[in-house]
Amino acid sequence: MNRTYTNDRPARSRDGRAGAGKGGSRTSSQAPRRTGGPVRSGGYGRRPAAVQGEFALPMTITPALPAVEGFADLDMPEQLLAELGRQGVTAPFPIQGATLPNSLAGRDVLGRGRTGSGKTLAFGLALLARTAGQRAEPHRPLGLILVPTRELAQQVTDALTPYARSVRLRLATVVGGMSIGRQAGALRGGAEVVVATPGRLKDLIDRGDCRLNHVGITVLDEADQMADMGFMPQVTALLDQVRPEGQRMLFSATLDRNVDLLVRRYLTDPVVHSVDPSAGAVTTMEHHVLHVHGADKHATTIEIAARDGRVIMFLDTKHAVDRLTQELLNSGVRAAALHGGKSQPQRTRTLAQFKTGHVTVLVATNVAARGIHVDNLDLVVNVNPPTDHKDYLHRGGRTARAGESGSVVTLVTPNQRRGMVRLMSDAGIRPQTTQIRSGDEALSLITGAQAPSGIPVVITAPVVERPKRGATSRGRRRPSSATRRARVRQPVLDTVA
Repeated sequence: MNRTYTNDRPARSRDGRAGAGKGGSRTSSQAPRRTGGPVRSGGYGRRPAAVQGEFALPMTITPALPAVEGFADLDMPEQLLAELGRQGVTAPFPIQGATLPNSLAGRDVLGRGRTGSGKTLAFGLALLARTAGQRAEPHRPLGLILVPTRELAQQVTDALTPYARSVRLRLATVVGGMSIGRQAGALRGGAEVVVATPGRLKDLIDRGDCRLNHVGITVLDEADQMADMGFMPQVTALLDQVRPEGQRMLFSATLDRNVDLLVRRYLTDPVVHSVDPSAGAVTTMEHHVLHVHGADKHATTIEIAARDGRVIMFLDTKHAVDRLTQELLNSGVRAAALHGGKSQPQRTRTLAQFKTGHVTVLVATNVAARGIHVDNLDLVVNVNPPTDHKDYLHRGGRTARAGESGSVVTLVTPNQRRGMVRLMSDAGIRPQTTQIRSGDEALSLITGAQAPSGIPVVITAPVVERPKRGATSRGRRRPSSATRRARVRQPVLDTVA
């Protein structure tokens, strides 16, 4: 059956109120957009008490459409339904079943779900379904997905690419650390959907390579981290450039008061879906706090890293990450470092090696806390405890994704115990606490720790063969220097360590 999908929705006037468009008046079912100040009658209504420092979720004025139990119950193009089957996605996760009927109908959506709960398809399928059949003009995308980190941008792009191809939509990824010229070229070619980090998108707009005035559907993924990273002024400036009557969706694992500004200013009568008050408690995830003595912490960390299977270890600083990575390599553990000091090609290569098992231990700063999905990752270790409960939830969210099981282990020295109790309380988690030492059987039972081989290893990248010099045959003209410079060469891959 052929269906037509548009971005039509109640028009917003310049002051942001729904239904006050040209020649129209707002109906009782269309709630006004709040612009700050006290709650007024007809706005969001009374707010429930805030939970764990998060802002109170707005109350939906217009009743939400009921959740569905199967993708076939959704009004989506048949190509998308077929692609879901090819990808082995048989049934919607709760956040998808609850929000998709409403987002496909053009409603604004505020979704809070733990990491790994299916948020990407929750907003991605709606965006693609409602954009299918349209074509973007050069430099003017029709859909925008804003994310805080390069890794999350790439993950979202990878997840949505097969679905976009099924409905013949073009995706462009716009992030720092990569060629801005190539990204400008993708926009010039007419990408319908852009997945972007705020800084690089602003750069392209300032260069005249992108305009947002045709964007009818905007998604904010992990908006709280964008606020934490100082992107809020850029995010609001970008949102002010998209079509004011367009659809907005905001999805995140946590929602704090920094995000309240975005909700009040840019979402109109949103359908709200929240998985639970703590937004982080995962029934398939175990949480362990291991009390260690400072002098024994290093040996304990090495033994955990030497386990069979992959593990992500989080530390606070780039220097600490690099130092531990080298110590692990010297101990015989196949480790690699991931942090903001690495170039984007290095970061991409390291993640690829970790996903394939060429590297078994990823040592990272919070740059890896969001936006990294690795199948069958069953252990995350906080070598340095995070200072914020949101960071804890997002670090731990790298495991126990999509219904799988996993464990989060945090090493805590005596002077850190009190702070860890507060952090766990804020996160709504009751961990199992164990006093351990390196070599203990309890450490092995909880983490799979074992003694390392002690034989130093070097992680080398795949070798790219190059033609030997002088290999050109006689009578064949050697390319000019200008031609040689214009060629795109495969970068030389150095060792991870």
